[in-house]
Amino acid sequence: MTTSQGRRRPVNARRAELLDRLRDLFLAEGFAHFTLDDLAARLHCSKSTLYTLAGSKEQLAVRVVAHYFKIATERIEQRVAASGDVREKVRVYLEAAAEALRPASREFIDDMAANLSTRATYEANAHAAADRIRGFIRAGVRQGVFREVHAGFVGEMVGRTIVGIQRGEIGARTGLSDAAAFAALSQFLLGGLTAEAGVEHTVEEM
Repeated sequence: MTTSQGRRRPVNARRAELLDRLRDLFLAEGFAHFTLDDLAARLHCSKSTLYTLAGSKEQLAVRVVAHYFKIATERIEQRVAASGDVREKVRVYLEAAAEALRPASREFIDDMAANLSTRATYEANAHAAADRIRGFIRAGVRQGVFREVHAGFVGEMVGRTIVGIQRGEIGARTGLSDAAAFAALSQFLLGGLTAEAGVEHTVEEM
């Protein structure tokens, strides 16, 4: 290992630790009300240290939100990879998504939705989740586990529901917690898709 490599690893480790601490702070309290001075004081670091992560508070918020979704996605996919058939993968995926969202305070969700840059990140994550569910559905139909449905439509419905859960709209209208809403979505989805649940109808993919 060269000397430069030896220096780089501790620096990268410190940055990763700082991102994790910022993520946890933002999840618990939101981020719109913080200044860089506030964050430096809360994390017991200098502003120059924060500037090693991003050039402004806006850029820092985007980076931390992206970090949150990146780590959450990795953990979700690890659980999905260890699950069984496609029905189990759908259930595990939605359960893991609920767990990933559980630490997020309403302040964090609201701040993320109100900021154009962070909202773009989290909506992209919702679209990716819809694509993942769509892929599970197509696989299940091919395997005969799910009845014939329009995977694109179901994926779009699931994606919009996930966005509604993340924004707090579903909870406000139904009184369900985010975790309970994800569980209800999983139950509804699997109950409607399972081949034994009803008469099979073929819907052409558009």
